[in-house]
Amino acid sequence: MFRHDKSGGYLATSGYNDWRNLSKRLKEHEGSHDHIICMTRWTELESRLQNKTTIDKYVQQEINKEKIHWREVLVRIIALVKTLAKNNLAFRGENKKIGEDRNGNFLSFIEMIAEFDAVMREHIRKIGASEIYSHYLSPKIQYELISMLAQEIRLMIMKTIRASKYFSIILDCTPDISHKEQMTILIRCVDISSTPIKVEEFFLKFLEVNDKTSEGLFSTIQEVLIDMELEIDDVRGHGYDNGSNMKGKNKGVQRRLLEINPRAFYTPCGCHSPNLVLCDIASSSTKAVSFFGIIQRLYCLFSSSTNRWDIFKEMVKGLTLKSLSQTRWESHLESVKAIRFQTPEIRDALLYLAEKTDDPKTRSDAE
Repeated sequence: MFRHDKSGGYLATSGYNDWRNLSKRLKEHEGSHDHIICMTRWTELESRLQNKTTIDKYVQQEINKEKIHWREVLVRIIALVKTLAKNNLAFRGENKKIGEDRNGNFLSFIEMIAEFDAVMREHIRKIGASEIYSHYLSPKIQYELISMLAQEIRLMIMKTIRASKYFSIILDCTPDISHKEQMTILIRCVDISSTPIKVEEFFLKFLEVNDKTSEGLFSTIQEVLIDMELEIDDVRGHGYDNGSNMKGKNKGVQRRLLEINPRAFYTPCGCHSPNLVLCDIASSSTKAVSFFGIIQRLYCLFSSSTNRWDIFKEMVKGLTLKSLSQTRWESHLESVKAIRFQTPEIRDALLYLAEKTDDPKTRSDAE
């Protein structure tokens, strides 16, 4: 490894094969002028590195300042993303540019923070002066931060569920605004990491469901549990609504899960069951059908026109009319209150429409 050099100079250039005289050669090299100069320079460099006084001192200071600046900017952006997500507020607006109107909640709050915070004020200044082009305020970065935070929260939830080992699953399917069937998945478990220990319920995700049969839904559940690295044998409870594909005793989802894990106790949705009972009771009574039909017709009559709604608010000063809920029968109570306590005023409003309006249909409905 060391080259034989009579001058006592370089020792580690092209190799050395006189191993018998190696110790003597090392001593000669350590006392050589070149070795002393190199060691002196290395000691000086080591001292400068420790004291941060190297030749690139000022360049390194600028790099550190830039690093601190971007770190502070990202801390504020992440805090804003967490706040908007926590309060279920939209991020984007009609415009995607900082400093312009209707640019959404995210950019508007960035501008507001810049009014009081020196870090964001300097960041906005650099953007306006075109000193930087990567500013971490674009919709792509917003989506990326949301995904990263969501993933981190999901990992914390999964850690809690795995620590408790046993859990229950709660499922429900409903069409969204785009008319696609979505399955909501919640898991309930005993959180042993908290003090005191308590039962927690965690929402995990929405899943788009194409096959709404019991077999298709159960396959989806199995895939989700595998994806989350949870064992179906650790399920100790499961609850769904009263749909035949979910609660069916012979071919429903509950039956398919019990065939694999008989220790999973099935519980039908307690809220859904009384709701169905109330709906069936009300539907079996002609007076109830007529009564609630009139309530819905009253709401539709006044709410379908801004002019008629203004007449209602002018003549009825208290409670406003409300539509009947299709999913929660007990909320019919709120729809009844307006008529129960304001019947004379509502009757006067109907008489006014029947006498004053020019629209034949409105007049007929009011009568």
